[in-house]
Amino acid sequence: MAPMPSLDDQPAASDLHHAVLAWYDMHARDLPWRRPEASAWSVMVSEFMLQQTPVARVLPVHEAWLERWPTPADLAAEPTGEAVRAWGRLGYPRRALRLHAAAVAITEQHDGVVPDSYDDLIALPGVGDYTAAAIASFAYGRRHVVLDTNVRRVFARAVAGVEFPATAVTRAERDLATGLLPDEEATAATWAVAVMELGALVCTASSPRCGACPIADVCRWRLAGHPAYDGPPRKAQAWAGTDRQCRGRLMAVLRESEGPVHASALAAAWDDAVQRERCLVGLIDDALVVRVGPESYALP
Repeated sequence: MAPMPSLDDQPAASDLHHAVLAWYDMHARDLPWRRPEASAWSVMVSEFMLQQTPVARVLPVHEAWLERWPTPADLAAEPTGEAVRAWGRLGYPRRALRLHAAAVAITEQHDGVVPDSYDDLIALPGVGDYTAAAIASFAYGRRHVVLDTNVRRVFARAVAGVEFPATAVTRAERDLATGLLPDEEATAATWAVAVMELGALVCTASSPRCGACPIADVCRWRLAGHPAYDGPPRKAQAWAGTDRQCRGRLMAVLRESEGPVHASALAAAWDDAVQRERCLVGLIDDALVVRVGPESYALP
């Protein structure tokens, strides 16, 4: 993979800022967690839900979640199993447990208010660098480097001249993003979400719409003739027949039941007994399921 260019080799940051921010002003999606009236809790819930999950699937669950638990304290007062149940079919249900744990910590340590500082946010359960920076930036207008998959792809193409970024964030990549961050705090926060939106809607992974891109004229990848990715193999996520699918089937049975579920109902959901037992043990170890009898199980 080509090395990250120096600042002297990059398109002018000011040109990128002007073009991307103007594009965002015209094309930003109307999402509930972006509206002026959105609470920091709404932003936080959206960030947990949007991890590896498309916006279209998140929207109805986010709405239902905020109606039921409009504050962290409302969620913290419920059993963890209710958070898992309400998570529905978003996938990766451990995120529901982590969000519940974060709500408890916010309630106990921050008087029920989502903190506005990166340091306080990253100290919460289930909150890593990206999520802490995103909440501080999108909810409170703070100046932070926010590096999600979409942002990293835009920077890789437009500035580094390669189709895809490295599999993990590198120091050079973070330095590049820092160098491109606008100085003014509010502008930096808008820049962070604008680049993310550009990656989600235009500079997509499989079918980039270069003709609609506001920075196509300075994009190093386009100007180089769209050279093909030559880095480490990019793994495609399988689904059919995997443990992930099995776990999802078992969780669906438990979510849809108002009480404990007998092992026979889980057996009906997945035929392979060895795989089913392995996944059930994993769900118990992950605290997503509890055994409540010799052959019965429930949400925590």
